[in-house]
Amino acid sequence: MPILGRRAAAITAALAMSVTTGAIISPASAHSGAAEEIKKTPTAMGYGGAVSTVDLDASAAAIEVLREGGNAVDAAVAAAATLGVTEPYSAGIGGGGYFVFYDAREGKVRTIDGRETAPAAMPRDAFIKPGTKEAFEFKKQATSGISVGVPGTAATWERALKRWGSLSLGDVLEPAIDVATDGFAVDETFRKQTLENKDRFLPFEATRKLFLPGPDNDAPAVGSTFKNEDLAQTYRLLAREGMDAFYEDELAEEIVSTVRNAPSSLDPMVPVPGPAGVMKAEDLNDYKVLDRDPTHVDYRGYDVYGMAPSSSGGTTVGEALNILETFDLPGLVKGDGNASNQSAVLHHYLEASALAFADRGKYVGDPAFVDVPTKALLDPVFGKERACEIDPLHAATKPVAAGDVVDYDGACDVEPGAHEDEKDSENINTTNLTVSDKWGNVVEYTLTIEQTGGSGIVVPGRGFILNNELTDFSPVFNETDPNRIQPGKRPRSSMSPTIVLKDDQPVLALGSPGGASIITTVLQTLINRIDLGMSIEDALAAPRASQRNTAQVSAEQAFIDSPSGKVLSARYGHSFTTPGALGTSAAEIGAATAIEFSRDGKSVTAVAEPVRRGGGSAMVVTRSH
Repeated sequence: MPILGRRAAAITAALAMSVTTGAIISPASAHSGAAEEIKKTPTAMGYGGAVSTVDLDASAAAIEVLREGGNAVDAAVAAAATLGVTEPYSAGIGGGGYFVFYDAREGKVRTIDGRETAPAAMPRDAFIKPGTKEAFEFKKQATSGISVGVPGTAATWERALKRWGSLSLGDVLEPAIDVATDGFAVDETFRKQTLENKDRFLPFEATRKLFLPGPDNDAPAVGSTFKNEDLAQTYRLLAREGMDAFYEDELAEEIVSTVRNAPSSLDPMVPVPGPAGVMKAEDLNDYKVLDRDPTHVDYRGYDVYGMAPSSSGGTTVGEALNILETFDLPGLVKGDGNASNQSAVLHHYLEASALAFADRGKYVGDPAFVDVPTKALLDPVFGKERACEIDPLHAATKPVAAGDVVDYDGACDVEPGAHEDEKDSENINTTNLTVSDKWGNVVEYTLTIEQTGGSGIVVPGRGFILNNELTDFSPVFNETDPNRIQPGKRPRSSMSPTIVLKDDQPVLALGSPGGASIITTVLQTLINRIDLGMSIEDALAAPRASQRNTAQVSAEQAFIDSPSGKVLSARYGHSFTTPGALGTSAAEIGAATAIEFSRDGKSVTAVAEPVRRGGGSAMVVTRSH
């Protein structure tokens, strides 16, 4: 019998051992939809391994694997597969992502680029209205076969398990198969996201049947049990035959047929769907995940590792930290944490972020197609020179200009050039998970199908939604744009899975969903923790603001209304607006997860969102008393 075959009993034991005080423990498994609630808890402290995700079932799946002897990689794949069941509008095998791993045995950080790629036949005018140079409305771009990139998630799982895992793919898929088969309790977030995407889902028969099964195509009711036997069967196929079944065999043909033959329309007056896809079986056959060196910067004695291009997360977070390193931000706080002093730190954070985003927009793309100046962008000397453009008392007019990555010396004698406007087509949804094990290994994994609900297209009989990741390309082709559409290319991403070391030992791992605001969510959390001295729980929960080189700062209302927010507006001249995006009405930024490690490495604090996206789920193998 596989070691994870005793799911119902094991998950109950895992929950009983791992959930913090205040949780209501049910004898039923987490996914059962039983009347007795198993409460999510956003913080858990203990040892023996830990996990943080947005979802109780996913966290429980990871804890089960850890308790049964699996390592952090095994547990991360188990959690990711379960998120494909319970968070199908954010992640799944129809998408892609970035996997960052700290190998305790080697003391090194390694990464896997599982980003989706454009098909070989992808046209440069894929998102342009016929006979014009104008892009379709984003909703039409997103809800289309042409937006679907070749998925990378399945290949990422296979590669991660082969390199660092200790269990088979079949073993780690068992918890997700059980959840898909037995069902999970529908919550308000799931129903709301379904209804918000109803007009996008309706054109596609398989999507409609799976997610809008009620009278008049109503979404599943809150408290009902949602089952996805089609996805369970797909997972069983992959467990039995491996990932060749996804990329080479009958399933691959079905994906291609779905992308090419789903309902489509080129009429700009028809809101959805959009143009048909051009993917071929060869695109799936040829897909490869890539092992990449991580990005690295030193920030106040911490080694911060992130994801290199095709993600822009590692370079943009890293550059911003290099800019901020030149300022004594902890000294600005002066130990009292009042609004005036805290706002000075946040002012520098917002300005550094705008500068780094200007450089992101000008220089970062898929390195297989673009000569990305990664070394220069992460050079502390370049960061020092960019810091010269920050006025400590006033917000700069946005957008700011990109820096010169060829000629820089760190001196404050540069003149601003022509402004570079940041093109940001990314959307808000994705999911993130953080896992550690008793051996000291750590995984930070961000995975996505792009926006909430992806392309809206379910592969018939297979139970998963295909991504709309190719909308992350700039829709209007420009030869000088590093993120222009090109066949076989990975669109630029903002996913920023990050692991922080000190003396070669992990101290913090974190990541978040949120489109381009992923970068600022990770950056602000690091500043909150390192420079403002917040606990990791407070650093993650604090109200957020996201400056992406735009005239107005996107910020949560709680940030705008806070004492610091008011000072930033009145004294420094920052202008704020609340976020909003296709597929959601929630004015939230990110939904982060994190694990912090004690100095002696013996205990951990796993932290998830207390409120955002319905709150997350943090668990440890053994709870501290």
